[in-house]
Amino acid sequence: MLTDTPSHKQLRNVVAEQMRVAILNGHYKPGEWLRQERLAQDFGVSQMPVREALKELAAEGLIEHVPYRGARVIVFSISDILDLYSHRAFLESRAASIAAEIITHEEISVLESLQVEMEENSAPEAVLKYRELNRKFHQSVYQASRREYLIRTLNQMWATFPTMLIANFAATAVQPLPERDATDAVEHRTIVAALKSHDSTTAEQAMRKHILVTAEQLISFIKVRA
Repeated sequence: MLTDTPSHKQLRNVVAEQMRVAILNGHYKPGEWLRQERLAQDFGVSQMPVREALKELAAEGLIEHVPYRGARVIVFSISDILDLYSHRAFLESRAASIAAEIITHEEISVLESLQVEMEENSAPEAVLKYRELNRKFHQSVYQASRREYLIRTLNQMWATFPTMLIANFAATAVQPLPERDATDAVEHRTIVAALKSHDSTTAEQAMRKHILVTAEQLISFIKVRA
């Protein structure tokens, strides 16, 4: 519930952000219907900012509007996983290629520190910590490209994906992919090594392979558990 009295525009933004967090942390489940009346009660506001927040979240791809029925949280299919990871692989591999040419010693140091932290938090019980470190690792790579469009686009993707995508499936919501334990660290090291040696071709190929292999293993794991 909101306790302050922000302006109309601020109120819409605050409601949208709180709804966004509630969706990403699983409070509102995939496929769950989001009724304006209930949401207004949940956040202690009128239905107007809720309606506007729902439009904003629909534009981001977090929810969908179904004619004559209302709004509901997006449910991802196997085809969606393929499309989303393919999109990410293209953009992030391009960013890695560009970053390899201009990345600084300080940025490499950050990546190496994140890599070490991830390996220290690779146990199944640390999966949420590991995913947060992984997000920072990937963001650090594409931010090193200094390409504003790529950075903005990938920031928007990572704001909801893969966090929401993973949370959509009970089998992956709170546990790691077993197949990734042995290969994830090796792939990250390969990416860092390519960036450190300013090898654009290898950085691009390593990033693309890393993301697409993750997609394959995620899909395989979901199918087995389905």
